Amino acid sequence: MIATAVPFLDVGAGYRELRDEIDAAQRRVMESGYYILGEEVEAFEREWAAAVGTAHAVGVGNGLDALSLSLRALDIGPGHEVIVPSNTYIATWLAVTAVGATPVPVEPDPKTRLIDAAGVGDAIGPRTRAILPVHLYGHPVDVAPMHQFGLPILEDAAQAHGAAQDGVAAGALGTIGAFSFYPGKNLGAYGDGGAVTTDDAELAERVRMLRNYGSRQKYVHESFGLNSRLDPLHAAVLRVKLAWLEDWNARRRDTAAFYAEHLSDLPWLQLPGTAAGAVHAWHLYAVLADDRDALAAHLADAGVQTLVHYPIPPHLSAPYADMGLDLPVAEHLADRLLSLPIGPHLGADGRARVVEAVRSFPA
Repeated sequence: MIATAVPFLDVGAGYRELRDEIDAAQRRVMESGYYILGEEVEAFEREWAAAVGTAHAVGVGNGLDALSLSLRALDIGPGHEVIVPSNTYIATWLAVTAVGATPVPVEPDPKTRLIDAAGVGDAIGPRTRAILPVHLYGHPVDVAPMHQFGLPILEDAAQAHGAAQDGVAAGALGTIGAFSFYPGKNLGAYGDGGAVTTDDAELAERVRMLRNYGSRQKYVHESFGLNSRLDPLHAAVLRVKLAWLEDWNARRRDTAAFYAEHLSDLPWLQLPGTAAGAVHAWHLYAVLADDRDALAAHLADAGVQTLVHYPIPPHLSAPYADMGLDLPVAEHLADRLLSLPIGPHLGADGRARVVEAVRSFPA
């Protein structure tokens, strides 16, 4: 194997591009002497809510907490069921389990790889209390048909910063939205972080209370809350990066278009697409290949780093294996999906190297 010439994602490049702005923002926080919540977090919450198009945003500790706190704010707990996709990162399911509810998986549309309303409708039962669609890889789920079921819709928008459906941003399509700001996301902090978005003032206030030890007033605790607060240092970085989100997403779209132009003729490779009315954030560019592992090894030998999202579907992971679920579509995808580099700092040379390496695979 030769040294990696094309990394899957160069997170440090984002800092190098914005070094002066980020350093100034960090310095502002350090000099303020205010390191828990405060004005920096409140400013980011206002700016993120405006970017998403919701009335409220609440900064929390990470994306998993954003999901579980949203479920708790919706009064979902033991004895309840939540509809989830079978094809997703395990955090979606873990959030449901964390509040004592049961995840009820629905297989994705094999073409979009996303959960759809038809499958959701079939899975709803008397204990169903919410629908949890995932905007996987940055492609928004069309949740509009799901409103017919009269259930709260919690969007897992952890991979969908800047995505939209029919002119409405991910995080504003349902009742409440949950974001992660993990460093590798389209909008990433320099550590864990997350946020909840909603137009419902009561839900937002409940999340604010629950993230802070169940307290709205110091030493007055109303609930079994968490310590899950977005750090001001992360908020300051996110405020800088937010101004660049659309530009960096445009670079991702350019790379996706380049891949589509130069790889769509390969009969052994299925490329991702974009559904009508959708604005794809292209957090990941996941292709489908029967010889996925061989392709990954070939690309590694060519100096192109790839990743698998995700090799083990939630229902086959140890925490859920005893549910005995048979979810063949999720398993089919887990065995064949491979994510190619699509970060905003990949550049023209990098994506050309990727195309060259993929096309040289002896399929």
